[in-house]
Amino acid sequence: MAQALLDFSKPLDVNLLDQTVAEFYGAASAEQRAAAENILKALQEHQDSWQKVDAILETSTNQQTKFFALQILEDVIKFRWGALPDEQRDGIKNYISNLIIKICTDERSFRAERTFLAKMNIALVQILKQDWPHKWPSFIPDIVGASKTSEALCENCMVILKLLSEEIFDFSRGELTQAKTKELKSSLNSDFRLIHDLCLYVLNVEARPDLIRATLAALQAFLSWIPLGYIFESQLVEILLKHFPQPAYRNVALQCLTEVASLTVGPEYNTHFESLFKYFMQQLQTVLPPGTDIVAAYSAGTDDEQAFVQDLALFFTSYFKAHIPILETTPEGRAALLAGLQYLTNISFVDDEEVFKITLEYWNYFVPDVFNSTTTLDTTAAFAFGGGVLPSHRRGLYSEVLSKLRLLMISRMAKPEEVIVVEDENGNIVRETMKDTDTLARYKTMHETLVYLAHLDHDDTETQMLDKLRNQMNGKDFAWGSLNTLCWAIGSISGSMAEEQENRFLVTVIRDLLSLVEMTRGKDNKAVIAANIMYVVGQYPRFLRNHWKFLKTVVNKLFEFMHETHPGVQDMACETFLKICHKCKRKFVVIQIGETEPFISELLTGLTSIIQDLETHQIHMFYEAVGLMTGAEPMPQKREDFLTRLMQPPNATWQQIIAQATQSPEVLKAPEVVRNVQNILQTNCSVASSLGPPFLSQMTIIYVDMLNVYRMYSELISNTIATGGPHAAKTSAVKLMRSVKKVALRLIETFVEKSDDHSALIAEQFVPAMMDPILGDYARNVPDARDAEVLSLFATIINKLQGLMEKEVPRIFEAVFEVTLTMITKNFEDYPEHRLQFFNLLHAITKHCFTTLFTMSPAQLKLVIDSIVWAFRHTERNIADTGLNLLLEICLSFENSEFATQYYQAYLLQLLQEVFAVMTDTFHKPGFKMHARILHHLFNVAGSEAIRSPLWDVAVKGPTAYPSNAAFVHEFVTQLLNTSFPNMRPQQVQACVAGMFEYKDYAAFKQHLRDFLVQTKQFADENNADLFAEEAAQQQEAERQRLAAIPGMVKQGDETGME
Repeated sequence: MAQALLDFSKPLDVNLLDQTVAEFYGAASAEQRAAAENILKALQEHQDSWQKVDAILETSTNQQTKFFALQILEDVIKFRWGALPDEQRDGIKNYISNLIIKICTDERSFRAERTFLAKMNIALVQILKQDWPHKWPSFIPDIVGASKTSEALCENCMVILKLLSEEIFDFSRGELTQAKTKELKSSLNSDFRLIHDLCLYVLNVEARPDLIRATLAALQAFLSWIPLGYIFESQLVEILLKHFPQPAYRNVALQCLTEVASLTVGPEYNTHFESLFKYFMQQLQTVLPPGTDIVAAYSAGTDDEQAFVQDLALFFTSYFKAHIPILETTPEGRAALLAGLQYLTNISFVDDEEVFKITLEYWNYFVPDVFNSTTTLDTTAAFAFGGGVLPSHRRGLYSEVLSKLRLLMISRMAKPEEVIVVEDENGNIVRETMKDTDTLARYKTMHETLVYLAHLDHDDTETQMLDKLRNQMNGKDFAWGSLNTLCWAIGSISGSMAEEQENRFLVTVIRDLLSLVEMTRGKDNKAVIAANIMYVVGQYPRFLRNHWKFLKTVVNKLFEFMHETHPGVQDMACETFLKICHKCKRKFVVIQIGETEPFISELLTGLTSIIQDLETHQIHMFYEAVGLMTGAEPMPQKREDFLTRLMQPPNATWQQIIAQATQSPEVLKAPEVVRNVQNILQTNCSVASSLGPPFLSQMTIIYVDMLNVYRMYSELISNTIATGGPHAAKTSAVKLMRSVKKVALRLIETFVEKSDDHSALIAEQFVPAMMDPILGDYARNVPDARDAEVLSLFATIINKLQGLMEKEVPRIFEAVFEVTLTMITKNFEDYPEHRLQFFNLLHAITKHCFTTLFTMSPAQLKLVIDSIVWAFRHTERNIADTGLNLLLEICLSFENSEFATQYYQAYLLQLLQEVFAVMTDTFHKPGFKMHARILHHLFNVAGSEAIRSPLWDVAVKGPTAYPSNAAFVHEFVTQLLNTSFPNMRPQQVQACVAGMFEYKDYAAFKQHLRDFLVQTKQFADENNADLFAEEAAQQQEAERQRLAAIPGMVKQGDETGME
């Protein structure tokens, strides 16, 4: 039945369409909904469906059907407008204009059809973007004239003008070509007096509130770009300030004033900005009296009142960022400035994320500005400020504000970098550092601001922190949250005080926190305070380094905490120990005054008792910390001794397991043994990561046995998967054995990465030994048993050893390339880790062993290029980016080699085609920058002499078919784009391709590509496509003439007019 809707030989049955839309949106069955969706999709995509829109809008009784019709119309306007004849375009334009006027002239319809009218407005603005000004030059006079006929129509005209301004000035990038955007901006500027006069007229008469709000909203869109004369040489600012105190217009008037306040212009407008702020502050004091508790008012306020506080914060921060020096020059200005800053500091205490973000961003600008101006005093500055504030006096001027800001930062300090303990896919507990979170970004900003504040007044900072700590102790303010923020704040200013003051301050803080532990009841409370003590001491390494007894006491206290089973305490103790070892490692290997041996020796003697209550991941952390200590010992023999003692417990267990496995390999299957092997290898990995090159002796002890264990587990896994199928890979036994393999690979990778001094030794001894057990095993294994870590390991080895690995690259290529490509090219989802690591390996080979590509057979090189093409086609961004970077590197390397001609003959056309495909398919927009870089390179190469043989098929076309490779590529790309984008006219394509050859400057080339992408989305206007093509040709000719005027810039023989 609904199929009849697709018969365009008959009039459209609007009732049937209403039913179909109702089925799609309503509660019909899934089959009916799917059928309705297919019909509607087909109808929407039909090239003549737009001709039915008027009938649908006139007769449909279903709101959703009307929106469906408008969507069809919008698509036609956006993408096919240029293909329609003039009379049809005029018909659509007149129909939409008349329908808008009809709705606006009927007050009831105007109120009831708000959403529908908004869609009509958008459709009209889309037409304007195409036809104005050349086909509708009188649009601005028309709309301004229509606005004077009725208030409802005037209100809607304001909405249209606001949309038009936003489309041109805010959203034009990627939607309009540069030339079109420039033309629209110029037209709107030249006709703006009419709009300006209309806005002032509306705001000066007693119009209805909705119209005034719409006018103010439109003004807000205009204020960032209109000529300054319209703002400061008319009554506009006074009118905005007059409307500001009125509750109905307060927020939108404030948004307009914020746009004005954020303008940065020449000094001739300083008096205007000063009087604007003074008058605004007078008005504000009637709206929000100075003594108001803004925090309480905000929490109890309506949505509008809360939005007002946020808008007020935006006004103050915008104004102060641009104009604070103006207010500092006079006593009246300074009074208004301090009153404004008082408001802003009070707003900063409001408990709202967005409001705090706005104010914090400004304080992070304001405080460094005050600090820099007071610490780098310029002797000429006194004269520059006239009767104003000397930079050195700014600290005094703002002292009260700065003190309040210290309290704000201390009270609201965000959580620093967080380490969390998680379970990985194999069930192992691992530590992960949370990075790039909003909280961490906020901590960095607050930390920076508080350090500046501390430098501006160390005593006030110290006093405020100690006062808050005393309030914790006397019970006035004891709460976990406030204690945490205080300790994070104390930790954040480490290093900002003079050493003596810092010592005194820290001793007081630690003493008070220890007293708090004694006074507080309850294990949870004690654990929170203990965690804060550990955090604070970990932040002050200078103090710890200078006070050995205190450092030793702290570390021994941490060892005590390592036996405390309360949740989180052991983790925090191990993390703090690791942090202290990073900062103070030298102290532990030196014999301190009053000691008979270095602390590390004492530690190693009691090693087993210290770690006996720790979980495995905590033991690994502990070993990493002691590895740092060991590495700090400068004497090789002593360092060797410490390492032997440290590794004695895991080595004893390892040798026991190996001895048992030598007699009976079945031992290795026992889950307990597998876990032990994994933990031993992970312990080695932790020490290798922190110790670095000296780990060589330990690696030598376990390396051969580890490769044998790796091989045995690999065979067990392969047999299990071969007999049990893919599901066997997910069993706990296989997961456990695979985790051993992964840790072994990670250990080798860490060892190689950290071994700066042993590159030749690793290349000669370690790499050959691992080729069959690891690389051969990878090639032989079934896909589900292959570990992505193998690819990562060899990428690391090549990155580290570089040219030393050249002789091994063919073997690596043979073992991993085809088998991995077969796994990852079946679809875009399976084996995500293998995908990423495969391209990282390929990147390492091309970067450090590039000459091996020259020795590859054509089939092998084709495999490399095809894999890169497959990578940048990928929808996973990091894989696509890796592929694009790889391609650019390979192209640049080949361009400068003797094999450039063979390479580009084989791949230039394919690469052009593939890069154009991904650049225009809308799925790969984030890669545009790299697409542009690669195309810029390829077009430059095609137009240069790097390729010494024809790119076309000489056997078919003959050697003289084209005057140059550039001419051939020009024709090839033109045909490619003509075929791919039938909506573009031949003249447009010609201009686009010519530009790609002409623009040698990368920035200009990239902008040219952007314009090309805009043109690919829509049908060219038959009447103005030539206009843009001509403009492009004129630009290119002007560029050519500019270059020709410089001797030697254009090659001899390329000048026009020569024989």
